[in-house]
Amino acid sequence: MTTSRLIDRMPVVHQLRQSVGLQRGMLVAGLVLTGIFVFCAIFAPLIAPYGYAQLDGPDGNFGAQQPPSAAHLLGTTVGGYDVLSRVIWGAQTALMVVIVAIAMSVFVGILLGLFSGYLGGWVDRALVVVADAIYAFPTLLLAIVVAIAINNGQSGLWPGIMAAAASITVVFIPQYFRVVRAEVVRIKGEAFVESAKVIGASTPRIMFRHVLRNSTRTLPLIVTLNASEAISTLAALGFLGFGIQPTVAAEWGYDLNKSISDVAAGIWWTAVPPGLAIVLTVLGITLIGESLNDLADPRLRARRRAGSAKTAPTPADAVAASEPASREFMGEVE
Repeated sequence: MTTSRLIDRMPVVHQLRQSVGLQRGMLVAGLVLTGIFVFCAIFAPLIAPYGYAQLDGPDGNFGAQQPPSAAHLLGTTVGGYDVLSRVIWGAQTALMVVIVAIAMSVFVGILLGLFSGYLGGWVDRALVVVADAIYAFPTLLLAIVVAIAINNGQSGLWPGIMAAAASITVVFIPQYFRVVRAEVVRIKGEAFVESAKVIGASTPRIMFRHVLRNSTRTLPLIVTLNASEAISTLAALGFLGFGIQPTVAAEWGYDLNKSISDVAAGIWWTAVPPGLAIVLTVLGITLIGESLNDLADPRLRARRRAGSAKTAPTPADAVAASEPASREFMGEVE
């Protein structure tokens, strides 16, 4: 019984049991697609047939633009790399960028929102103005500028990952800042916070022990919605030539860029796999985020309860179904 309760309290399991109909289908589809992406990223060294920068095997060089075969299930790229291996290793690069970007955004955004909302004053006003100003910058343009500023266009593994993650972090921080700040402003006027002040609790203790733990409940929804945008930004950087070089790590956007000329020549296998990887990964994470957002919306929950109340049989309906109707009720007169 205890194990089942613990499993039910897990965020995804709890939300999955709450969902119904199309919403459950969307959530399950998102979990399957995201699970495949995470599995490929974690176990890439085990399931990838070749290395991401490997150009030859026991039979010699792979050759460029080779069609799908038993040795190369998805063919080879214009650079002579195995397409399937590049797609699998590219999932690992994308996952690393998502983890770094989201972790930095959440950490910085929570701290700024907590101090701004609790302390108020000129610090709060200044941070709000800065957060509003950041929204004026397009995400991709800011990512390109940061990528050039960090590594001067030289795209090594960690410089490329940090460049993409830093640009995404700058864009995402205001979102976490606003959410946390709004919750802190609401919570700091609650009775338990006033009680903590009366008994002499210090300001840092109140902020981190009482206020912070009650103001971050909606952040998982934002994390899932932002993760897909992080992958899209990384792919866009690689496609424009500011991503990661193929000899350092596999990156879907770079491979998609190099396959543009192949499409015109009828060579589809170099463009379709990385393109599908980007689309399906972004779609899977977006489906999870949208489903969790719908389940957390109180208005949608009220509609679902109203719909279930209309369709659920009442006790009177159960009695009427179990007992035969009288002749008078049917409109018959003796």
